[in-house]
Amino acid sequence: MAETSPTAPAAAVPPTPPIPLSALLARDDLALRQLAGPTGPDVVIHWAHTSEMADPFPYLLGGELLLTAGVQIPDAPSPDTFFDAYVARVVAAGGAALGFGLAPVHDTVPDALVTACDTHGLPLLEVPPGTTFSGVARAVWQLMAQARLAELRRVTEAQQSLAAAAAHPDPVPSVLRRLAQRLGGHAVLYGPDGTGIAAAGRDPAPAVAEALRNLAAVVRPAGPASTSAGPARPASATDTADGVHLAAYALGSGEGFVLGVAAGRREGGDHTIASVGAVLLSLLTGEHHGAAGAARSSALVRLLLGAAPREVAPLLAAGESTGDGTGDGERIVVQARRERQAPDAVAAAALGTALGSPLVDLDGEVVRVLVPAGREPAPVPGWTLGVSAPAEPGGWRTADTQAARALARARATRVPLVRHGDRPGLSELVPEAEARAHARALLAPLAARPALLETLRTWLSLHGSWDRTAVALGVHRNTVRQRVARGALLLGADLDDPDVRMDLWFALRHS
Repeated sequence: MAETSPTAPAAAVPPTPPIPLSALLARDDLALRQLAGPTGPDVVIHWAHTSEMADPFPYLLGGELLLTAGVQIPDAPSPDTFFDAYVARVVAAGGAALGFGLAPVHDTVPDALVTACDTHGLPLLEVPPGTTFSGVARAVWQLMAQARLAELRRVTEAQQSLAAAAAHPDPVPSVLRRLAQRLGGHAVLYGPDGTGIAAAGRDPAPAVAEALRNLAAVVRPAGPASTSAGPARPASATDTADGVHLAAYALGSGEGFVLGVAAGRREGGDHTIASVGAVLLSLLTGEHHGAAGAARSSALVRLLLGAAPREVAPLLAAGESTGDGTGDGERIVVQARRERQAPDAVAAAALGTALGSPLVDLDGEVVRVLVPAGREPAPVPGWTLGVSAPAEPGGWRTADTQAARALARARATRVPLVRHGDRPGLSELVPEAEARAHARALLAPLAARPALLETLRTWLSLHGSWDRTAVALGVHRNTVRQRVARGALLLGADLDDPDVRMDLWFALRHS
C-alpha cells in the first residue's frame, strides 16, 4: 500500500539514522556480549533507555536498547513464565534489543531470559559489571552523532553532485545518473503520459518497474489545465515491491512529469537527496506558462496564417523585460552545437533556459534560440555558440545567417562563443543596394554553386587555413582545396593577391 504525503519538502537536514547493534558490540571499552536473538547489519537501535519496571511497555517508544539490572524479577518459583511475558511485552512495544546488567543484583544472565529472547527474536546483550548503563547510553549517542555527521556529509555531497550534474550539457540524464548512484538504485523520469523519458542505474525487475509506474500515477497531476474539482494529488508517495523501496515525486513544473526512484535500501537522508533531484528536474523540465505562453502560442498561429514577423514580434516580448531600453522587437539569434553528441529536446530546452529564452528550435545537430536583445548571451558549458547582432523582426533572417557563420567560426577556432562583428567598417561607406549589386556581378559564376560560395567565404574568414575550414564545414581538407581551386578558376581570380581577397570578402559579406 502506497504511503503518500501532501507535500514533498526538501528537508534541510536528514533525520538521525539508527546505528547497527554490531557497532555497539564492537566497542572494546564496553565489552558487551550478545547471548541471544538475531544478528547482522539489519539489527539497529535508535536510542538507549533504562527501566526496572516489571512491565516497561507503557514507557517505550520503539527502537530502544532497553537496559535493566533485573531488579524487577519477582521471587516467584517459576521465572520462566515471567521472562516470557516480559520479553513479549518489550517486543510488542517495539524494543530493538535488551541489555542485562550483571551487577549489582545478578551474577549471571538467567537462562530463562536467554530462552525467552531466542523465542521472541529479541537480541539480548550481557553488560559486564565494569560497564555502567550510562556508559552504554553515552556510547549509543556517540555512535548516533557519528552516523548523523556521516549522513549529513553524504547528503551535502549528493546535493553538490546533483547541482554539478544539472550544469552538464545533458542535464536531465546527468541528474538521473548521479541520483541513481547516490541512492544505489534506479531513477527514472516519467513524462505526462506515464512513459519513461530517461532512466539511469540498475534496471529493476519487471514487477518492480510496473509498481513504480503505478506509484508515479498516484502523484501525477491530472494535467496543466487541471482544476480543484477532483481530489488533491499528493506531491510524493512511497511503497515497496518485492523488497525494493519505491518513491515517486511530482515535479513542480506542473506539466505532469514525475521522478521515480527504486532502491534496495532506504537510508534516512535518501528522501532529502531525492527531493533535491526532484527540484532540479522541475527546473530543467519546466516551461514558461501563463500569459506569456499564451502570447507565444498566438504569435505562432499568426505566423502560420501568414502574418509578418514584425506584426507578431510584440507578442513574443510578452512578460519580458530587458531593462536596458532596447526595443521589444529586437532579438539576437544564437545558433549552438553540442561538443560531444547531438542534442535532444530536453537539452535544447535547458540551453534555452540558460540563455534566458523559451524560443528554441531544434534542427538536427543545431539548436537555434531567439534571445531578447537585452540579454547578452554568455558561453554555456558543453556548447559552442554563434551569436548574431541585434536585429528588428525584418532582419531576423539575416541575423540567423550571421549566427550560422559565427558558429562555424567558433567551431573552427575551437572557442566556446563567437559574436558577429558589429564594428563600423569601410563597407558602410558603400550604399547597401550598390554593394549587393556589385556582389551579384562579381560572384555570378558561383551563383549556381552554393557549396563553393560557402567554402570560399569560410576559407577567407579563417585566413586561408585549410584545416580549420575543413573543421568548420565538416568536410575533408582535400575537399576544401578542390572547392577553393574550382572557385578561383570560375572567378578568374588570383587568391594569392590580397587585393583580390579583400574584394571577394567584401562581395561575400553582401551576398
